[in-house]
Amino acid sequence: MLTDDLDVKIAGDKPSEDVRRNKNTPAQSSSVTSEQKKAAKEVGKLVAQSFIRDAETEVDEEFRDYDMIVQRRLLLSFAATAGFEQYIGDDTLDGIAQKSFLDTLNKHSAELYKTSSDTGAFSFYYLAFRRGSEVERRIGQTFAMLCLHDGDPIFQELGEALYCWFLSVVRKAVAECFNK
Repeated sequence: MLTDDLDVKIAGDKPSEDVRRNKNTPAQSSSVTSEQKKAAKEVGKLVAQSFIRDAETEVDEEFRDYDMIVQRRLLLSFAATAGFEQYIGDDTLDGIAQKSFLDTLNKHSAELYKTSSDTGAFSFYYLAFRRGSEVERRIGQTFAMLCLHDGDPIFQELGEALYCWFLSVVRKAVAECFNK
């Protein structure tokens, strides 16, 4: 089999020393202070508390369907994840905020935690999110599709509004915790 030269990686003179040196190099996360970690944890907790309040609020009659409630939770959970990434901007701190968010949900209610972490739905939302243009509209369309109302403008607008609202919750929590 012929390989292109671009596919071939050439090791240094002493590759085992290079590997050892790279392992011992402090990771990028070491530049994250304990104060920043504490702030990220607090962001996750505050966002989870907003999520819990929303989950425990009575919804309108037309949206009381169990599948609709689950899709709403998944969308808000995704918005939290996307918001951590967007507004915190550091992989380590994003991960801390996400873990704190999920831990807070799980401590509050295992059922709530379970209904807010479907990786299948997240895959669809990530596809819409990563496209880069008209993200809110695409998220709304994805929400409508997951609610089995594909193409329904009411569900699309609802999904878009929920996403934008919860992103603003995350943005506010980040500003509050990191700008103290």
